[in-house]
Amino acid sequence: GEFPTVAFKACTQQQSRNLKQSRLPVATVPDDVLSGGACVGADCLLRVLANYSRSGEVKTTITVGVVGYPNVGKSSLINSLKRSRACGVGAAPGVTRCLQAVQLDRHIQLLDCPGVVMATGAPPAAAPLRGALAPQRLRDPLSPAAAILRRCPPEQVGGD
Repeated sequence: GEFPTVAFKACTQQQSRNLKQSRLPVATVPDDVLSGGACVGADCLLRVLANYSRSGEVKTTITVGVVGYPNVGKSSLINSLKRSRACGVGAAPGVTRCLQAVQLDRHIQLLDCPGVVMATGAPPAAAPLRGALAPQRLRDPLSPAAAILRRCPPEQVGGD
């Protein structure tokens, strides 16, 4: 009740309007729907947001910030709920460069923001692992690659 959790898969379609949303309950969605391009779980997330916009019997306006690491799907989540390409998306970090407000309906406004990576004092090799830097911009791609390999069990990396 205090921290609602919703299973959600953003839409991966390339068109700009009428992005598909599956109305099936998330627990019973067939694999072909999950692997397809349609959004799953939007109706449940929209209900949660609508509940936050109610104050007793009166509907109020809320603004919801969508915050997270770079390149995790913040803009895709907003586009899926809006069912249109309201925000630019891309496979590399840094597509969203400034705060953008998207009006979902009369009572709900969503804020898309650039990815946030907190300074942790971790070694510089950790920044690319959090998606803070595009791989093409790395001066030394071997250090992050080695850090990834250290985290993987040897049987998953290959060889005997």
